Amino acid sequence: MKIYHSIAQFKALATGVATAGTFDGLHAGHQAIIQRLIDVAKEQGGESILLTFDPHPRKLIHPEFDLALLTTMEERAVLLDEMGLDHLIIQAFDKTFSMQSSLAFVRNQLVSQMGVKHLVIGYDHRFGRNREGGFDHLVEYGPVYGFDVEEIPVLEIDQMHVSSTTIRQAVKSGDMQAATKGLTRPYQVSGQVIQGHQVGRKLGFATANMGHIHPDKLMPAIGVYAVTIDVDGDQQLPAIANHGVRPTFGGKSEPVLEVHVFDCDKDLYGHKMVVHFNQRIRDEKAFESPSDLSDQIALDIQAAKKIHNLQ
Repeated sequence: MKIYHSIAQFKALATGVATAGTFDGLHAGHQAIIQRLIDVAKEQGGESILLTFDPHPRKLIHPEFDLALLTTMEERAVLLDEMGLDHLIIQAFDKTFSMQSSLAFVRNQLVSQMGVKHLVIGYDHRFGRNREGGFDHLVEYGPVYGFDVEEIPVLEIDQMHVSSTTIRQAVKSGDMQAATKGLTRPYQVSGQVIQGHQVGRKLGFATANMGHIHPDKLMPAIGVYAVTIDVDGDQQLPAIANHGVRPTFGGKSEPVLEVHVFDCDKDLYGHKMVVHFNQRIRDEKAFESPSDLSDQIALDIQAAKKIHNLQ
C-alpha cells in the first residue's frame, strides 16, 4: 500500500476507485466499504484509493469537542494495508480545505487530482463546506464528471447498529466483547513501555507501564482486563492489565495502563507494545493493605488465564 500525505502528492489514475472519510475504528461497517472498494477496483482493472483526514475534522469544526479516537492514523494504516488497499491519502484537514464547496471537492480533488471513476461511500456520508454534500449530490455530479457512485447501507450485527459511536460507548463502559464484535477484532492501545515505580514488582507481579499513548486515543473504562500483547510486532502473548489510578497507594491524578505478562522475564523497557483488550474482569478498587491487593491480583490472574483458556 502506498501512503501520501496530501492529495497534491497523488498522481491521477486512469481508473481510480475511491472512498473518503475518517474511518475511525475501521469497524465492520467500514470494512464492508473497503472490501467493496477493493472488489470493484479489481473488477474494473483499476486501483483502490482511500482519502482520509488528519487531524480528525471535529478538531477544527468543534474544537470544544472531547475527541476520543478508536484508532490512531498509524493503526488505521496497518489495518488498511492488511486488507489490501492500494493507496491511502492522508489529507491535512485545515480551514482552507474545509471551506471547499461539495462541487469543488468533487471536481478538483476526486476527479481532476485523483482520477476517480467509481466512488463507494457509506450510509449518510457528508462532505464539502458545512457538510452540504451527500449521496444525492454525487448522483447528480456523476454523469457530468464521468464517475459512478454507490452507497453501502448501514450494518447491523446481532441487532447492534455498528458505528464508531456505539463502539466508543462500549469501550468507555468496559464492554470489550461488544467492542470486539463491532470491530471484528479486540480493541487495541499502542504505546511504549516506560519506567514505572515498580509497585507491581514489590507485590510479586512485575508490570510493564505503558507510555507514549496518542493523546486523543480512547482508553477503556477503569478496571482490570484479560489482554493479549504484541511486543515490537512479535507474536501475541497472554497477559492481564490494569487501567487505573492505584487507589491502594493513594491514587494518581491520571490513570495509567500497567500490563503483567504471564511467565515473562524479558526486560520490556523501551519496547513498543500493543495491548489488545479481550474481556473486563472487575472494577479497580482500594484495598486495606498491599498484601490484600496482592491476594486479589493472584485471583485476577487465575480469572485471566481462564479467559485465555490456559487453565
